[in-house]
Parts: sequence; structure tokens; C-alpha cells
Amino acid sequence: MSSPNGPVVPADRLPSPGAFDAHTHMDIMGLPVDGVLAAARSAGISRVVNVGCDIPSSQWSVACAAEYPEVYAAVAIHPNETAPVDAARDTVLAAVEALAASPKVVAIGETGLDYYRDWSPRDVQRAWFRAHIEIARRTGKTLMIHDREAHSDVLAILAEYAPWRPYSVIFHCFSGDADMARACAEAGYVMSFAGNVTFKNADALREAALVAPAELLLAETDAPYLTPVPHRGKPNSPAMTAYTVRFLASLKNLDLADFCATLQATGSRVFAW
Repeated sequence: MSSPNGPVVPADRLPSPGAFDAHTHMDIMGLPVDGVLAAARSAGISRVVNVGCDIPSSQWSVACAAEYPEVYAAVAIHPNETAPVDAARDTVLAAVEALAASPKVVAIGETGLDYYRDWSPRDVQRAWFRAHIEIARRTGKTLMIHDREAHSDVLAILAEYAPWRPYSVIFHCFSGDADMARACAEAGYVMSFAGNVTFKNADALREAALVAPAELLLAETDAPYLTPVPHRGKPNSPAMTAYTVRFLASLKNLDLADFCATLQATGSRVFAW
């Protein structure tokens, strides 16, 4: 069901203890935050992590987290946004690190590499990725990675900083195959799956989810993008995390309530909330 001006609310609420949206962008959804969060609660989604892609969206995320108990924040410069601010790299990174000091900032992200769009030169992306890793290490925050068609370089850069504290690296909107999932599991990296795992043509993603250990899985929306089936093509919102959670539990033949409990335990380890 849905209201004319609000997000879709799944008909079936997740069983206790419910779940959370590990990665969303409410600042670009164009809907009142109160309504978005109310819809999420109705679906059994009790927390959301709102993620910055530049300084304004990171500031918005921190302010929203300060206002709403169930909202947490991640702050960073998205790899596609690094080139326009590269001339002021030190100043911008100092602003990211200052924002990270907020007690409800639970991750440095989204940062990483995007070789699909290539909006920023790859050497610039890699430099910013390493700088964000260093911020994550200094602040003790989880590293939230954007990895698009850059698996080898992302894994290689992460290996430069090994060993990693358990549950301190999360691949947002996991996009690798089963071999990538095995490599991440061996390294202890958390894999967060978005609604595209439900898409008809996503066999490789489903194979990855099958081999990923349940205790290293999370679910997210990346709203307003990647809306899961059965609402693909419509704007996404945190409430829709419930569809992805149900899908992953069914795919892996796990009891839904048990899987929700596993997700909640993993979320507590990753985000320290």
C-alpha cells in the first residue's frame, strides 16, 4: 500500500526483531523525512543509515541523524565527485573528518572506485579512496565502499591496509560474483545487497549472495534507486528494505526471523549502535 505522496509500505511487516536500511539517500528522495521513517517503521525497518556523497549531502546526513533517533549517518566524497573538488583536496578531506566526529556518524562512505562512469580520473579516485581509508582508520569508523567495475583495484587497495578489524569494511550495493563474495568473506568484509539482487537478470548477484556467509550479509535500498521486485521502476525508500530481506532469507533457505536477528547482530558490529 502507499499514500499518493508517500513511499510504498510493504503489506507484511518483518517479524521481530525486524531489520534496518544499511544505505539510503533520503536527501534526494524528495519526500518528508517523517513520512519516510514512518513507512519504514511500518515495514519493520527500525533504523536507516543516510549516506553522503559530497560535503552538502554529508552535512545533511549528520543533521538528519541529530534530529531523528532512528537515523544514522555516513560521510564522504563519492568517487564520481572527487574530480570537481580535487584542487581543494586537503580542505575537503578535513571537512569530512570533522563531520565524522559526530557521534551518530557510523561510517566513512560512500567512498571507493567507479570505473563504470569514469567521471573522475582513476588515479584521482584511488588517491581519494586511500585518504578516506586513512580517515576511517583514524576515527575508528567503518569503511563503506562504492565499487563499480573496479573489484581488483578495490581489493588490492584494501589489502594495502590489512589487517582490518572484523566488521569494519562494508561493500555497499555489492556488485561482484561468487568468486568476489568468497574473497570478501575470506577477508572478513561485509557485503550489503540492494534491491537489484531481486532483478530477473541478476543471477551472478544471487550466486554471490548464496556463497556469502549469513553473518557477513546486510540489506539496503540505495534509495531512491534500485527498487526491488515487485516495485521495480518505482521510487525506492527505506521501507523497501523489507522486500530484499525477505528475498535473501528465501534465497538462502533461512528462517526469516532468524535472519533478521542475524542482520541486527551484524549491524551492531558494523555500525556500533
